[in-house]
Amino acid sequence: MAEPQMDDEARDAVKVLNRLADELRLRETDTRRRLDYYRGVHKLCYASPEFRDYFADRFAGFSDNWCAPVAAAPAERMNVLGIRLDSTETKPDEELSRAWRAADCERGSSEAFVVTLAAARSYCLVWADPTDDQTPRVTWERPDQAIVGYDTDTGVRSAALKLWSDDTTEYATLYTPDWVWKFSRPRYARTGYSVSGLYVPGDGPVRHASPEGWQPRLGSRDDTWPIPNPMGVVPMVELRNQTLLDDNPISDIDGVIAMQDAINLTWAYLMNSLDFASLPQRVVMGADVPKIPILNSDGVKVGERPIELDTLVKERILWLTGDAKIGNWPAADLGAYSNVIERAIEHLAAQTRTPPHYLIGKVANLSAEALTAAETGLVSKTGERIVYVNSGIREVYSLMANVMGDDGKARAARSGTVMWGDVQFRALAQKVDALMKLKSMGFPLEWIAEQYGLEPPEVARVLRMREAEMEMDPMALMLNGKPGVSTSPTAQPGEDPFAVGPEPVTVGG
Repeated sequence: MAEPQMDDEARDAVKVLNRLADELRLRETDTRRRLDYYRGVHKLCYASPEFRDYFADRFAGFSDNWCAPVAAAPAERMNVLGIRLDSTETKPDEELSRAWRAADCERGSSEAFVVTLAAARSYCLVWADPTDDQTPRVTWERPDQAIVGYDTDTGVRSAALKLWSDDTTEYATLYTPDWVWKFSRPRYARTGYSVSGLYVPGDGPVRHASPEGWQPRLGSRDDTWPIPNPMGVVPMVELRNQTLLDDNPISDIDGVIAMQDAINLTWAYLMNSLDFASLPQRVVMGADVPKIPILNSDGVKVGERPIELDTLVKERILWLTGDAKIGNWPAADLGAYSNVIERAIEHLAAQTRTPPHYLIGKVANLSAEALTAAETGLVSKTGERIVYVNSGIREVYSLMANVMGDDGKARAARSGTVMWGDVQFRALAQKVDALMKLKSMGFPLEWIAEQYGLEPPEVARVLRMREAEMEMDPMALMLNGKPGVSTSPTAQPGEDPFAVGPEPVTVGG
């Protein structure tokens, strides 16, 4: 193909690219900070400069990570089972379920839900697989590398950008309803802002002196530039957490970070106190501060200098001069630190609706009903989070049907019903007892199997196994009313009791 040229349409695409890239970089600091806290990469906050000066190196890298369980607790209960395209259907669409599994969306969506709750948003990109036209390629994108732009009047997706870089080059792929634009440019040094507002070298995100420099980029399989978008819609979907009717979704761990810092600081003070309490304290009274001799190049003493205070502190020595005396040196009450930590964790549990036994780990002879009651807040919270991402998952299914060439199914998916696994964990005996009561009320076995937690393929397999068992048990067929089998005692001696015969005739009265 001919060398791609930057015409007016391409320059307009670059303008959209730069607008989305600027917004993405504004979010980058908060996004990476939240994900770092989820991973447990915390910077220890010190209560005083003195503590930082003496002990910063000793506690470098320490963290007691409570952000992870707060975000993971609801995410681990968000399990997509499929989508019903019509209210009259009883099963999820088989073809879309197959494509979902083939694209490894079970793992991808699970990771995306964690990122959505921790970082406030995540993204999903759906595109055709050149090796399989019946199985879309689905990738789940990080919120510091992807962004979706919306039409301000309609709220419809108007463009999407994926932005990433390596050591030498920055790459960008812009998705619009009509085209896919691929660009690249040399990667400038990382820079930050000085007090005066000028760019200076630093550890901030990649920045450029101007929005220029983007050049057309051809992929290894591309034979045209830009690439036509046969889907007719932006193929990237945003999964966003709760908002307050604005464009600023809330992270589930934003309120946890401050308490997390306080807990880590308390741990640092506790371990520091343990360090001092574990060794005997040596006290020298009635003597001058020791001095270190100063030697010349020949080893001859030419003077003296006092020992530095830092050395005395590190050696656990308190040197008292003059007639000073000390009567008692009691050990610190280390229990006060652990009490503060436990109280802070209890506050986290209450504020985030995370069951206390998820954080504290103390469960003593609690009944199944008590554990269920303790998880009520988490179950409600998980249901809310499912509502927030439900429309995004429907749109992902719609894009998958679009790639598979089924426009009718793509339209139906936008208003379909996403099937989710049960968000409430119960004891097995408790759950089975409840399901048995529902079965006795007349609920069908297929619905019972779904409520038990089986995924759609397993439900279908269980039903087939059930049918095979019934075919081997004539009595079960009769009791369950199989067509063609009489359930009334009308058979005469010597006749087949399961044969269909004439209705009995009553003679007289």
